[in-house]
Amino acid sequence: MNSRQRRGVILLVLSALCALGAFAGVLSVIRDVNGKVGSEVDAYRLKSDIAPYKELTAAQFERVSMPKRWLSETAVTDLGDIRGKIAVTRLEEGSLLQSDMIVDRPELEAGQQEIAIMIDAATGVAGKINPGSRVNIYATFAADDSDNGADQSKLIVAGARVIDVGKLTALEPGQSSNDRRRTATEAVPITFALDTADAQRVAYAESFAEHVRLALVAGGDDTGVKPDDRTYTLDEDK
Repeated sequence: MNSRQRRGVILLVLSALCALGAFAGVLSVIRDVNGKVGSEVDAYRLKSDIAPYKELTAAQFERVSMPKRWLSETAVTDLGDIRGKIAVTRLEEGSLLQSDMIVDRPELEAGQQEIAIMIDAATGVAGKINPGSRVNIYATFAADDSDNGADQSKLIVAGARVIDVGKLTALEPGQSSNDRRRTATEAVPITFALDTADAQRVAYAESFAEHVRLALVAGGDDTGVKPDDRTYTLDEDK
């Protein structure tokens, strides 16, 4: 082997050593990054805004992988955790879902049943009634022969518990179950948790009353309604 060949061999060996050194350096950087970042886990990001008190579905979220150490302890990493949950506040598009953003959907108590009716959006809801709210349900009835010609307003159910508020729905002409009723163009389905007697009262009012309206009850107010105050006619103020 002449001197030129020896120099070529030496250069090849040096090149190989440099390549091994560079590779070892890259591995060291990767190990250092992994040591600082840690393993990745799944998190869930909102695809769009979600209104308060709306029930959550998997279609509302997209899965993203993030280093576990970058996530807060309240981050939701299992989409099964949203089953039976509702948003407790307005959730913004692009936000990562956190466990403190959601609560359990209100459940029925023993002896209760769900009943839903359409409520005039303009006069009966006003955006202030949400799942968990307590409301008084009023119905107005046109006079008939048994009422001595007096129109009446009746408190049908006091302190009814709301368990769901649906989406604003446009009403088609004649869609109302009572042809005498108001000419509302939009309504919201409201679901209540009621015992059998109160559910019957609400069903009757929804079918036969001129109007059905809700009055929000202040939180913690357990004041009952006197029997004499459950029915009102205009003659009482004369």
